[in-house]
Amino acid sequence: MRVGTQEYNRFAMKSFPPDVTAYTSAVREARPTPEGSRLSGGTRANAKGEEIPNTRSPLRFVMWLLGRQKGLVLTSAALIFVWFLPGSLNPYILGRVVDAGITAHDWDATWKWTAVLVAVIVFGVACNVASSLVSVAGWLVSMFRITKLVIRKVAQMSHVIVRRVPAGEMLSVANSDADTFGALAEVFGRLIAAVASFGLVAALVLREDVQLGLLVLIGTPLVVLIATPLLRPAQRAQLVERERSSKLTGMAVDIVQGLRILRGIGGERTFGDNYARQSQSVRQAGVRTGTWWATQDATSVITTGLLLVVLTWFGVTELMAGDITVGQLVGFFGYAIFLQRPVQAFFDTFQKWTAALVSAHKTIGLLSHAPPWRPAQGAQADQGEIVDEASGFVANPGELTIIVSAVPDESAGLADRIGRYLPADMETLELGVSQELSGAQEKQEWVKRAEARARQVAKDEEGTAGAWGVTLDGVDLAELTLEEVRSRVVVSDASSQVYAGTLQSLVDPHTRHTREEAEQALWVASAEDVWDAFADGWQGRIDERGRGLSGGQRQRLVLTRVLLMDPEVLVLVEPTSAVDAHTEARVAERLPDFRQGRTTILTTVSPLWLRHADKVVLLKRGLVVAEGTHRTLMETSPAYRNVVVRDEDTAAANAGRDSVVATPRELPDISEDTAMGVRRG
Repeated sequence: MRVGTQEYNRFAMKSFPPDVTAYTSAVREARPTPEGSRLSGGTRANAKGEEIPNTRSPLRFVMWLLGRQKGLVLTSAALIFVWFLPGSLNPYILGRVVDAGITAHDWDATWKWTAVLVAVIVFGVACNVASSLVSVAGWLVSMFRITKLVIRKVAQMSHVIVRRVPAGEMLSVANSDADTFGALAEVFGRLIAAVASFGLVAALVLREDVQLGLLVLIGTPLVVLIATPLLRPAQRAQLVERERSSKLTGMAVDIVQGLRILRGIGGERTFGDNYARQSQSVRQAGVRTGTWWATQDATSVITTGLLLVVLTWFGVTELMAGDITVGQLVGFFGYAIFLQRPVQAFFDTFQKWTAALVSAHKTIGLLSHAPPWRPAQGAQADQGEIVDEASGFVANPGELTIIVSAVPDESAGLADRIGRYLPADMETLELGVSQELSGAQEKQEWVKRAEARARQVAKDEEGTAGAWGVTLDGVDLAELTLEEVRSRVVVSDASSQVYAGTLQSLVDPHTRHTREEAEQALWVASAEDVWDAFADGWQGRIDERGRGLSGGQRQRLVLTRVLLMDPEVLVLVEPTSAVDAHTEARVAERLPDFRQGRTTILTTVSPLWLRHADKVVLLKRGLVVAEGTHRTLMETSPAYRNVVVRDEDTAAANAGRDSVVATPRELPDISEDTAMGVRRG
């Protein structure tokens, strides 16, 4: 057994984790032709040799997924078939024991056939253990392949994916649907073994008696066909359950993300009641789905039992007529009992297949999306001024430019354009139907969802077509490759997150910097207190989403991370909105010297920042209406003065809280108040 385990470990290491190469390009690629390049095994590939999942239909996607791990499936099928051998051969061997040994009073033959029976059973048990290991490996490989595909697609689409697919839907695909595909991979090998063992039993039965053999060959497929009409309503019910469950997951995500705000406005009960109602809706859909599957299982049990009764009656009739022996009758009883196993495997596969097709509907709804960005001409641009044509904004190279606006969304929208991100406006999309409808109504509902997705895709395509409208050193960002834009222009806003891991992995996830550089960035962001809070220093562990840290501490860690990247152009959206005034003043004083010689653009209305700016720009209705130094604008621009003074009045009203260094619990925590979504790569 130890040798077998070692062989299995070597086998598993070759197949797990699965190698996934899809979705590495962040720009839209031409769809390959059927005669295009292919990977080993016939899988389509793009020009870079990356595999392309077949998302043209749920059936094609499921077949593609099974094809990517056919080695595991076939190995599992072979081992399960051997495991089935005792059940399929035992009736024949028992018949030989009765006829050649017991009936003939031949003890040598009795012991010989008994030894054969024991050997077959022992060998089958060993193969059962091996087949279980391979089946679990196939399950895990399929699950992780789907999970990696989802992760790669989300990373490829970046912030665009949340414009098209709800966050709860992405979580459901990566978790529950991945498990569904894993279950199909596990049961598919069993189906192949069941078909092979059914053929073996049919051959043995035909060899013993033609009439009984034909009864087996005709009756078993008939059992399967009788229950087939139940698959369609079961699939529809499971689709509704799947959709409602995805909606429930999305609601849970939204509630958790906005829990602090809900408590502040007293909305916990309202959202809790909504969640409870949706939970009951999921429960009702689950009961309905379970009813259909239970009906199918009951049908299979009843029809299989009838087949056993008919087979037994014919066998006894032929025994009494002298056409078969006692041993053959014993064998037919054994065959009749064994046939329940392959029939059950058929039904299990149908059930898992139906569930996989439902999951495939959702999965291809996510994976079929392509980035809206077109391949660029690969133009070159030196460090120079940044110009936004829509607003008239200009940022000089190597300077700190601060954008001031009475409407935060205006300055945030400008930051998005500078980073070549699509705006945040979008319509709520769902990928399926959430209630049981008639055939025509269901079709209309699917068409409605498809039209909504098409509108969003068209909107994205329109937004990325042609010139972008923001230039770097006179070169439009659309003429630069997306990789170059992302490496040279970095945008950090309130949706940037803190993830679980060590402090070092959070600040320098790619380990590209020295400790001295990391400590300097930590000092500039005034985040030394976070380092001091950990006894292990840089190896101190941070919980998921920075639990245990205040909102200000999380915000300063995000600022440390982006400062350490030291990009050519750094755009910061309200980088110190969650910290107290003293800490904000320290950051505002340290950052300009740290970023000297590199372009820095910042959005805020805080005078603590404004007095350090090389240039301040005032936005009104999305247009630049005034620019200059903070002192100059305070003296010459009433509109600018109104915005800044209003912020000062707000700060003065909170002076009792902000005039001292707040404890972590006293700091505002905007990181948990932002909605979940993929934002920055």
